[in-house]
Parts: sequence; structure tokens; C-alpha cells
Amino acid sequence: MLQRRRISQYKSIKINRIMKIAVPTKQNNQIDDHFGHCSFYTIFSISEENKVMAETILKSPQGCGCKSNIASDLTKMDVKIMLAGGIGDGAINKLAQQNIRVIRNCKGEVHSLVEAYLAGKLKDGGASCASHSHHEDGHVCNH
Repeated sequence: MLQRRRISQYKSIKINRIMKIAVPTKQNNQIDDHFGHCSFYTIFSISEENKVMAETILKSPQGCGCKSNIASDLTKMDVKIMLAGGIGDGAINKLAQQNIRVIRNCKGEVHSLVEAYLAGKLKDGGASCASHSHHEDGHVCNH
């Protein structure tokens, strides 16, 4: 005799996915030119609609960069993107090990940088800081 199994219907549940972007920051909300020397990190929470929902400040630890635990601290905060000015290969590797993508050689005001990234106008500048192109909105980044 065949047994009938009741198959439960699972309703699709929409999961809110909030992207987080970290920016090494110095005074006046400017990106710090050197990742390892920043005063703090501004962490932006981004909605599914690519809008900034919130900002959090994370104080920079001593020995920041490749000699600190900042990569794991950022991972615990669910950061997936780092907009950085100057940054060394050691720090990039540590961030990459934590699945944090780095956009290098950025300059300018942190809010403008995040908006440019969300609009698709910001690209990784590569390893060299020697050549920058300037944008109308005031941020600078290699292409």
C-alpha cells in the first residue's frame, strides 16, 4: 500500500540584505590617504535600494592595517566593501581573506565617495597612487 506524505508548503521569506561599506576616515569626514593611519572607520549600512540607511563609527585599533585585527573586526560587522585611499598589499590580502573587496586610491569626502560607489561611478584605482582622475562631484579615484 502506498503511503502519502504530506509535503509542507514553504512560503518564500524575503530576507533583508544590508550591504556595509567601510571607509578609513580622518578629520572633516575625508577619506584617510593611508589606510593604516586612519583615525576611525565610517561604516555605512546600505539598503537593497542602494540608499544609505545608517552610519557607524569604528575607532581604529593600534597597529592598524595588516598588523591589526581590523579585517576580522570589520567582518564581524558584516562589511563587504572597503573604499580606501593608499593601502598596502598586506592589508589588502588580510581584507580579501575576510571576503572584503577593496576599492583603492580614492580621495575625497566619505559621503560623496559612498554615493559615487552606489551610483557605479567609482572603480578600483589599482596599486599605484601616481595617476588620478578627477570627478565633478569632488572625489578622486584611479580608473
